[in-house]
Parts: sequence; C-alpha cells; structure tokens
Amino acid sequence: MKSVATIDEMRHVVAGARAKGKSISFVPTMGALHDGHLALIEAAKGLADSVVMSVFVNPLQFGPSEDFDRYPRTLDEDAKLAGKRGVDFLFTPTREDMYPEHAPVVIVHPGSIGKE
Repeated sequence: MKSVATIDEMRHVVAGARAKGKSISFVPTMGALHDGHLALIEAAKGLADSVVMSVFVNPLQFGPSEDFDRYPRTLDEDAKLAGKRGVDFLFTPTREDMYPEHAPVVIVHPGSIGKE
C-alpha cells in the first residue's frame, strides 16, 4: 500500500491509473476504522482495479457543540487494517490541503427542506 499525502499527488496517481485503463474505487473515511469501513473496502475491491481509501478528520462534519479535538485519530492502526484488506493507496491530506486559505467558498441554502 502506498501512502499519498497531497491532493496533487493523488491526482497524479489517479491520472496514471486511468492512463493504463484501470478503474479506481474510493472509500472516504475519517479513520477510526470499524467493520463497516472494512466491508466498504471489500466491496470497493470487487468493483475496481485499485482502491483508494482516505483518512481525513473533516472539521466541517462537526457541529458547534461537537468535539472535533476528541475524535479518535488512529492512523497507524487504520493503515495496518487498510493494508491487510488490500487498499492500494491511503490518502491522508491535511486540513490546509483540503481547505486552502483563499479557496472559493460555496454555501448551499437548502430552503424549506433544511428546516424539517
């Protein structure tokens, strides 16, 4: 399993695979892998030539009263499990890479459905 730390490097990996006619499955996670994640990896292996799994604890998935800092970060254990299950590429971007300082901001207004 190869570790990939930046978006640019991940794009290069994906472009190389596609140039060879290979398909890729993507399993996004925030780490702290459990049986559900492992089942997703197994399904992904059956669907494509290569499996990319990300581990990124996304701060935008936490509400104001939720504790982002206490979310478990078990990257070494996650990497071992992913490797044993056949993940080809482990994508571990940083917050700065995922959310560059001057990137355009997209705001989605769900309308009345967001109030239900």
